[in-house]
Amino acid sequence: VRQPDSGRFVCWLRVSSRAGRPQALLVLVADSILGPYTKVRLGLRPFGMDAGDFDLVVDPEDGKGYCYFERVHRELICADLTRDLTDVTGYYSTHFPRARPPFVREAPAHFVRGDRHYLITSGTTWYFPNQSEIASAQTYHGPWTVLGDPHAADPTETSFRSQVSSVFQHPHRPDLYIALADRWLPNLADDPPKATDLLARETAGDPSAVAELMRYGYGSDPDTSRASYVWLPIRFDG
Repeated sequence: VRQPDSGRFVCWLRVSSRAGRPQALLVLVADSILGPYTKVRLGLRPFGMDAGDFDLVVDPEDGKGYCYFERVHRELICADLTRDLTDVTGYYSTHFPRARPPFVREAPAHFVRGDRHYLITSGTTWYFPNQSEIASAQTYHGPWTVLGDPHAADPTETSFRSQVSSVFQHPHRPDLYIALADRWLPNLADDPPKATDLLARETAGDPSAVAELMRYGYGSDPDTSRASYVWLPIRFDG
């Protein structure tokens, strides 16, 4: 993103660590999009929270910034950013509280169409694809109304075997919005397991559920350099 006053470029990175250690964010700034970048915040844990997948948003009218991030395995947070977009202020709102994974929402992807805000999120199912959820609101902080699965044509309920990471508006095609999605496991079968259902069974104490997922590689360390991308144009009815 770009600072509204200076025009400098700001880059946020999520830093994952070993299991059991806090997840944090790294913030860098540069005069050019190509860098060189300078670290300005290391180990940023907004409001003392573990920060998972996130999306940065800057309002095109007033330059105010927001960060949507997963408070790991709990809920989704919308936090106001400082004017230079390098930190959070003291204000945030909470959304989509869930009791546990795989129902907790992650990978938020925000976009605006007209006067409506939209947010696509994913369930928490490791690298396995799951059923996305889209919600709408009138403001950045909601309240959000869940509209359901945006991938209505996908009978596998796995978001076409992908996880949406961002949505952009085409600069030269009016009303064309495209969701960009990661296919973390590109070699997964065309009829992948419904990871949300299986992990819910596992949480409820059914050991056979994890055994079924392990046949597909659950728990291993996938080579994410082999991940591919899926582009999904969004159609609006009304």
